[in-house]
Amino acid sequence: MRLILLFLFCSASFTGCTQNTSKKSTNTSNAADLKVGASCEGCEAIFECPVPFPQLNNTDTLPGFTLSGPAILVTGTIYQRDGHTPARDIVLYIYHTDLQGRYATAGATKTWEKRHGTIRGWIRTGADGTYKFYSLLPASYPNSQNPRHIHPIIKEPGKTEYWIDEFVFDNDPLLPAAEKNRNKPVGGSGLIHIADQNGLMVCRRDIILGLNVSNYPN
Repeated sequence: MRLILLFLFCSASFTGCTQNTSKKSTNTSNAADLKVGASCEGCEAIFECPVPFPQLNNTDTLPGFTLSGPAILVTGTIYQRDGHTPARDIVLYIYHTDLQGRYATAGATKTWEKRHGTIRGWIRTGADGTYKFYSLLPASYPNSQNPRHIHPIIKEPGKTEYWIDEFVFDNDPLLPAAEKNRNKPVGGSGLIHIADQNGLMVCRRDIILGLNVSNYPN
């Protein structure tokens, strides 16, 4: 069943299933970009995207999706600061743990894969601002009380890369109540609800650029 699902996903969005196969990245930071957001160790990992940003599309399938485990589809729309206008040409970088709660690597020592693991992906929105990615449900860190989560980093044209609140799952017993009711969620609420659709766990998170992001212009 998983292979059938993957075939259908790839057929619907070929680039999304192949955009991470190249080994060379041509993406770089721009010294002229407006500095926004708080200190963000590892945000530069967004530039390790293996293909040029303009060649990305709005869909990605993260490594490991064909393995046995709970499959998820995360969707949403990225909006401009007004919360209504879809934002295009926004790069979203995501990464998370594997089924054992580890950021497993393939022996990488010189890139952020050493810290972020191999389960990571890159997406670029089109005119409608939508995005989606397929993966397996991340696990909590081993022997910890940390809730399961997905790390997101945003890159807008003309602005430096910045982090927003992690994707967290509302049915996670390890998720503290305070995390469910953040007063000023960065980028909008990261709390997502899972709905089972024929064995695929589907969840949605909309993102508002600059919301509660420090140094972000009005």
